[in-house]
Amino acid sequence: MRTDMLRQQQECMTRIGHIFQCPELLAQALTHRSYASNNNERLEFLGDGILNFLAAEALYARFPNQPEGALTRMRARLVREETLAEFAVALSLGDCLKLGSGELKSGGFRRASTIADAFEAVIAAIYLDAGMDAARAFVLRHLEPRFDSLEQVAIEKDPKTRLQEWCQARNKLLPQYQLLAQAGEAHALTFNVACHVDGFDDTQATANSRRKAEQAAASDMLAQCEGKK
Repeated sequence: MRTDMLRQQQECMTRIGHIFQCPELLAQALTHRSYASNNNERLEFLGDGILNFLAAEALYARFPNQPEGALTRMRARLVREETLAEFAVALSLGDCLKLGSGELKSGGFRRASTIADAFEAVIAAIYLDAGMDAARAFVLRHLEPRFDSLEQVAIEKDPKTRLQEWCQARNKLLPQYQLLAQAGEAHALTFNVACHVDGFDDTQATANSRRKAEQAAASDMLAQCEGKK
């Protein structure tokens, strides 16, 4: 059994492209909180900060003529949950995760939020094991192939921004967002959010993060506003 675990860990290191001097860091990065108290939540927190910094650093250098707003939208596209989950799938991180029996039965090793968190935890583990240059090399290996597709993102605006600009152009009060309900277990929360603009019916949306719910509610409100000029 131990031989199988060591082989799996070595294979995981090979896919990640970093041989850990302290393999315990990788083991912790791939341990879900449902499995043990010594899990990857703190590493995920650190990795999230490192990832955002490295993405900002790379975008700042790669796109010298883009304004702050465009760079922010580009970074959001690079570090969103869906993108990180794709990176995790490419590394087969889900196959290496240690999950509690409940998470395992419910398919946690395939859940986007779970494997995206694991990817961020791995970033932190590499940083703690070998420093920022090693973490940067790992992150850029995944981010750089996406840079060429970001030009269109630079000119795109998210629904909340577009709705705010629509209201400002017509001297209306800015949109208001209200959290109506939050439900589910900690690992699978859902958020129901309402969007209010004076003179229009409130819209509601539900998603697995408050930000996503607000964006969806803003999108529905924008469609209502633009259809009622």
